[in-house]
Parts: sequence; C-alpha cells; structure tokens
Amino acid sequence: MEKIRLEIIGMSYSQSQSGAYAIILGEHEGKRRLPIIIGSFEAQAIAIEIEKIKTPRPLTHDLFKSFAETFNLHVTEVIINKFSEGVFYAVLRCSDGHSEKEVDSRTSDAIALALRFNCPIFTYENIMVAAGIIMDEETSEPIPTETEQNLPADLEDDLAVYTITELQQLLKKTVDSEEYEKASRIRDEINKRKRET
Repeated sequence: MEKIRLEIIGMSYSQSQSGAYAIILGEHEGKRRLPIIIGSFEAQAIAIEIEKIKTPRPLTHDLFKSFAETFNLHVTEVIINKFSEGVFYAVLRCSDGHSEKEVDSRTSDAIALALRFNCPIFTYENIMVAAGIIMDEETSEPIPTETEQNLPADLEDDLAVYTITELQQLLKKTVDSEEYEKASRIRDEINKRKRET
C-alpha cells in the first residue's frame, strides 16, 4: 500500500475536552488534514520539541530516544496505520542497522518520537479517506448555503439531530474556520452513520 507523507501543521486546545488538544497533520503535497485528539502530556512533549525548549532533566520521550541511541536503535519512520471508531493507531519502524522491526505505539507518542528522531510520519489513503478533512485554500470564508444558514452555531448541541448533508456542511464550516477539534467530532459522527447504513 502506498504511503502518504504527513507534516505537523499545528496544534490547538480542545474547547470541549478538558486537558485535551488537537494536533493537525497535513499531506506533504495536498490539501487534506488529519486532526487527532491527544492528551495534554503528549501535546506538551510535542510542543517542547517543536519549539526546541531545553528541559533541566529528560522527559519521557527524550529518555526513550537516549536509551534507544545508546543501544544503536533508531526510529526510521512513523506510520499511522489504522483508524477505528474514532481512534488512530500507529507503529514505529525501528532499525538497529541490521534488521527492522515495527513497534505498536499510541499515535501521540509516535508523533513526539518522530520529532525527536527527525523521521517522517506517514499514513495510508484509506485513513485519509476515512478521517481526513479537505482544506479549501482558495477561499478563506465559506459561502453558506441556505441549509447551512439555518444550522445552530453551538456544536454542543447533539450531533444526532443533524442530517448527513447538514453534518457535511457543518464540517466544511468548522474546517474553514480552523476549528479542527470540532471538525474531528463531526467527521466521527459522519463516519459512524456511514458504518450504520
């Protein structure tokens, strides 16, 4: 299966889940985005490495890197290889110079380690189709349709009251306004309904 390379686009605080963040991955050469909800510890570990902040003592992911390098192990790539019921799964592809092994990992930890090992992050087309959100870079403001104008702005309302068409319009609206955490919840609701039909 052909791999799709991803880049870290940004990270935002989750308004609905206390202590959670949404990390946004984007296609290396494309408009699709993959929002992934992660915990605050992992978000901090990612942010510290992105900003190149030096901590007085090694954090867990830094310790893992030091330990691995001491024994000549390197993470060569991270692959987000599964998306099921709103949860992303990943593997670390590791090498000791002689053989390669794959190690299961939480996606948030895998991203934090990819940054520290300076290795690429990949996923597959089926995951981008199931969980990706398309960004329209040509227009910064979405043009609301008649149906969209009647949608409540508060996403705290139960998503079950919306039709699939309304959810798709709301998804576009939240992506265009860069509310990725809300967009990921809408995407999950759409996928859940598609599985049920």
